[in-house]
Amino acid sequence: MRFLVIEDEPEIRRPLAASLREAGYAVDEAGNAEEAEALARSFPYDALMVDVGLPEGPVSGFDLVRRLREGSVAAPVLYLTARDAVEDRIEGLDAGGDDYLVKPFHLGEVQARLRALARRSRAEVKSTLTWRDLKFDWTARAVYRSGQRVALTAKEFSLIEVLSSHPGRVYTREELIDRVWDGRFDAESNVVETYVRNLRRKLGDDVVKTLRGLGYSFPEGE
Repeated sequence: MRFLVIEDEPEIRRPLAASLREAGYAVDEAGNAEEAEALARSFPYDALMVDVGLPEGPVSGFDLVRRLREGSVAAPVLYLTARDAVEDRIEGLDAGGDDYLVKPFHLGEVQARLRALARRSRAEVKSTLTWRDLKFDWTARAVYRSGQRVALTAKEFSLIEVLSSHPGRVYTREELIDRVWDGRFDAESNVVETYVRNLRRKLGDDVVKTLRGLGYSFPEGE
């Protein structure tokens, strides 16, 4: 999953983005509404974190969300704010937001709320997926093989999560780098191949299909 953190205070934005990357997510950062709007319109993020108290200007946090919704940006929005009045919550939700988290917040709760928003935004919401002897638990971020939990790194889990979200769909190397590594590797990097090999070693040779010259996919059926 790939998230966009929109927060003008670096001392809040950077640790938040770092914690999400450490958990295996791809993350982009924006420090103002203009930069955030350009990013949000250019990539289909799984969720946006929007600071309500963006610097004063033509676009506030709430106004930014209104503009994005008017521009058909459908990514779920989690507001981050120090304002906890009921009126503020109502305004934010009416502007097009989906959830509200009041500062100071726990980084673990931010991650849990983002995962919940991303799951709810999918066409078919499932907390688990079973394929042959594998069971994927998206809520717990765990994979079991024949009932035994398999130790995956955060990036390995994120990669199989993206692939299995649409069984049968072919993802190019570039798409996977964008979604899992936030584009920090170029298209010629072998990072995808390396992680696919790791997944096959841990989960089975046929858990990821390679379509030569096209990309990778998770098998359809069970």
